[in-house]
Amino acid sequence: MQNRSRAEDLAQDVFLRVHRGLPYFRGEARLSTWIYRIVANVCVHDRGRPPPPLSLDDERMRGRSPAASDRQFGDLELRDRLEKAIARLPSNYRLVVAAHYLEGVQYEELAEALALPLGTVKTQLHRAKQQLRRMLETDLR
Repeated sequence: MQNRSRAEDLAQDVFLRVHRGLPYFRGEARLSTWIYRIVANVCVHDRGRPPPPLSLDDERMRGRSPAASDRQFGDLELRDRLEKAIARLPSNYRLVVAAHYLEGVQYEELAEALALPLGTVKTQLHRAKQQLRRMLETDLR
């Protein structure tokens, strides 16, 4: 999520679904896998909505000024380009990239949570990285 407020709304939705669904949790999978599946469903469902407008109060912009050091600005610029490139990925690639690289979810857990073969998860991550690399290289030109 690029918008902190929207992310908080979605997190609240996830917590409510987890709370309501706990009596129905059968224990066939790990609790973390079950919760991650709920997160994935909430995010996929939300994808159909138009993104909220970005504000200057965005957490990434707080405390930063045009006079910030070149390195800080370069890091911010790279992070922004990467976030925009990730946002342009197909939803299945976005999901596995965010889960594995940003949240540290292991391949096996991700495969179980998404009900996909392990090889499919690895392939999607590989293809997502290739697409990101191409997008970032194209943006530099």
